[in-house]
Amino acid sequence: MLRTLLIVLLLIFAVVVAAPPAQAQSSGPVYELRTYTATEGNLPAVLARFRNHVLQLFQKHGIESIGYWVPADPPKSQNTLVYLVRHPSREAATANWAAFRSDPEWIKAQKESEAAGKIVDHVESVFLTPTDFSKLK
Repeated sequence: MLRTLLIVLLLIFAVVVAAPPAQAQSSGPVYELRTYTATEGNLPAVLARFRNHVLQLFQKHGIESIGYWVPADPPKSQNTLVYLVRHPSREAATANWAAFRSDPEWIKAQKESEAAGKIVDHVESVFLTPTDFSKLK
């Protein structure tokens, strides 16, 4: 009896350990969550650069805009832009960013918007894959 119970427990353990996690899809589009921290006093300049230049360039280079947000509460509401974009794949994301960064229109817009100094202190990027229960796929 004890031996049978032990075998059943080992089988259950093997099934649980061998089962793939129900968290992320392995293929398809990837999302990228990006957080920009502006240098002091320059969030309006960052937002203007996105509004006037970046959104059009993203579209040109296959970077699909999902949403853009500023945190509701200080201190991050004073210097932070958070946005979500979608790429067809991780490889496409690499190609999209390379094309964007080398685009003469972007180089010009960046240079002009930073004529008085840097407006972005740092950027954080996290690639995300949707779970099987996510509304965004």
